[in-house]
Amino acid sequence: MIKKNFKYLLVYITPIIIITSIYLSGLWTYLTLVYVFMMIPTVELLFKGTSKNMNALDEEAAVKDTFYDYILYSLVPIQIGIFIYFLFRVADPLPQFYEKIGMMISFGISCGALGINAAHELGHRNTWYEQFMSKMLLSTSQYMHFFIEHNRGHHKYVSTEEDPATGRYGETLYGFFIRSIRDSWISAWKLEYVRLQKLNKPFISYYNEMLQFQIIQLVMIFSIGFIFGIQVLLFYLGGATIGFLLLESINYIEHYGLKRKKINATYYEQTLPIHSWNSNHSLGRILLLEVTRHSDHHYSTQRKYQTLRHFDESPQLPTGYPGMMLLAFFPPIWFKVMHKQIEMYKTTVHGTALE
Repeated sequence: MIKKNFKYLLVYITPIIIITSIYLSGLWTYLTLVYVFMMIPTVELLFKGTSKNMNALDEEAAVKDTFYDYILYSLVPIQIGIFIYFLFRVADPLPQFYEKIGMMISFGISCGALGINAAHELGHRNTWYEQFMSKMLLSTSQYMHFFIEHNRGHHKYVSTEEDPATGRYGETLYGFFIRSIRDSWISAWKLEYVRLQKLNKPFISYYNEMLQFQIIQLVMIFSIGFIFGIQVLLFYLGGATIGFLLLESINYIEHYGLKRKKINATYYEQTLPIHSWNSNHSLGRILLLEVTRHSDHHYSTQRKYQTLRHFDESPQLPTGYPGMMLLAFFPPIWFKVMHKQIEMYKTTVHGTALE
């Protein structure tokens, strides 16, 4: 009998709270914000989680078990449904402006925690339909270039100065936002140019995925504006922006201050578990489909989320992702906590490899 890990069904708590927030009125529209940045961080401070990994037999069974795939796939229609429902709710003249702001924040968190997070996992899969679902999800956040840059750029250059999505030591979150958003978009164009050259295909053509993505996103923007009006479009763009800023906040946290050594003028050392910050806090692991076990994700990029492992040598975050994002919003506090964490890690037998 295959042993299933039903804890991943808890991932549905997030969309339930998001839909509830968009449906309700008054201050209840801010329920998602409270849930993500107050309730989850509090739980993760109280319960540290476990570093336990699956044994080989359980891991082999989990890889083959489609139960975990169906949970992932189900997030696609859920996110698309939330996207459509949100548009109709903010188009309704009855809710007050502050309520629509709450709905917009809830939708933005949906884009980040459900849409982009599931798109990230699907984008690492090899089938055409899983990659198609990844692109669909990214379109709700107007961030489709992530599909190209993350897989072909970030994973190649992670924890180096050539990677736009790696937070540098001493860099604030807000400075990182500007650099990462700008340079990741530019990097995606460059990566697509290189791919098309290798295939001997013209840059300005149907084969250029970046061109496809820009057209799809522009069509979405104009369609929303035409059908629902400018006000709804602005609320949508505000929510989409919150979504990709959450992604970039997580990017900042995941590799902040960590560096891979350069072997020669062209190549860096292999990406190892020491080059990503890890978090074993159980609630965040479940709700974010194990992306918090980020060290193994970069070390073994094809591993499915349910089999990601803890490594003793990987640097550990003092709390989970939502709590770390709160710290990152306040750079002096972030630097105080993380620079101490980095110096402590460098004194360990594994941390000396970062010097």
